Amino acid sequence: MVTSINPNVSASASTTCWSCGAALEGAGHFCASCAKVQPPSEMDYFSFFGLPRKLNLDTAWLEKEFYRLSRKLHPDVYARASADEQSWSLQRSSSLNDAYRTLKDPVARTEYLLQLEGVQLEEQSRTATDKARATGEQKQQVVPPDLLEEVFELNIQLEEMRMSKKLGEEEEGIVRDLQTAKARFEGMLNQSTDELKRLWNDWDLVIELNAQDPKRVAVRDKMVELLNRRNYIRNLVRDVNEALG
Repeated sequence: MVTSINPNVSASASTTCWSCGAALEGAGHFCASCAKVQPPSEMDYFSFFGLPRKLNLDTAWLEKEFYRLSRKLHPDVYARASADEQSWSLQRSSSLNDAYRTLKDPVARTEYLLQLEGVQLEEQSRTATDKARATGEQKQQVVPPDLLEEVFELNIQLEEMRMSKKLGEEEEGIVRDLQTAKARFEGMLNQSTDELKRLWNDWDLVIELNAQDPKRVAVRDKMVELLNRRNYIRNLVRDVNEALG
């Protein structure tokens, strides 16, 4: 059974090695004294790599550390170890993969940190869209106010495109309009990534100077607003691609 990382826990639950009793260091994956792998303990993805909850991250270091830990946790290393140690290494290896996959991706990393902060983003994902289509439920999706007119026009164009396809026709004018809209929305996505990175700097500065600073909430809320907007635009691009395809 694989144990997932609890996003609400930030530190290792055990402080001493189960085998020799030595004090554990860092994330506590292994004992520095006897080198034994340790039982899995609940911690967030940042803590798993011994990192503070900051968003500017050295991805080259992260990759290097991932492969270092992967080699040390490889099943072959524990082929002759006890059943418990074999199980622990597999569980930590699974958690390692989850943590690395999340932290290496800029948007996933930001969304995960917001999850740690107790924030739930709007359901803009493809999974939520597919579920809504299958069940007929209304998906939570808030149109950014400044995009209302563009989205209204886009929806008309998308419907016209779908009707044209049903009739076995394809109007070049509609195709051009959709391609233009797609290029504009893709530009918005690129711009949002730059804006997000600027907010990372604000977040990291607040955390470094004073984690309890009221500005923490303000920066957090700006990231939430930006990611919700970005997710909405990403879905627009997906809808256009589906229509064109």
